Amino acid sequence: MTTKLFGGEVSDTITSKSEKLTAPTDASVITPLNPGNFASIRTTPVVDAPRYFTEEEADAMKKLAKEKTEGARHAKKAYKSLTQIEEADAKVHKSHRKYEGAVATNELVKKKADFGLAKTLHGLRPGSARLGVGLEKAETRATERIEAIKAKLIGGTEK
Repeated sequence: MTTKLFGGEVSDTITSKSEKLTAPTDASVITPLNPGNFASIRTTPVVDAPRYFTEEEADAMKKLAKEKTEGARHAKKAYKSLTQIEEADAKVHKSHRKYEGAVATNELVKKKADFGLAKTLHGLRPGSARLGVGLEKAETRATERIEAIKAKLIGGTEK
């Protein structure tokens, strides 16, 4: 949006990365754009008018109520555990992203150091070249002197 305000266009690459970043971690995760299905649980139908129940119906309801109460206790415990698992997953996710940020930041520090060394080494090339030229001159002079000595020695014995 800001890019368009200042006369630019939004890059397809940025848009693609933005879509990737805003995508949920799982298709079934509840988000503002995916609010879930608002389903509920209803074991028995709603009794929409007053009525009498038989003894058998009352006993069956009492048994079912006991089962559902026990089931609700287990469900509550399971949902509490699921919540703790989600919280632990989120902590790991956050820690991993922090680690990845540190890796990226430190990779840049390392690459800057590499480039700094490369620039320093390239700056030393002229001096190294001068040393090489000086060494070549010294070698040439030494070879010339050796040849001169050889010539005197060999030349002096032959006469």
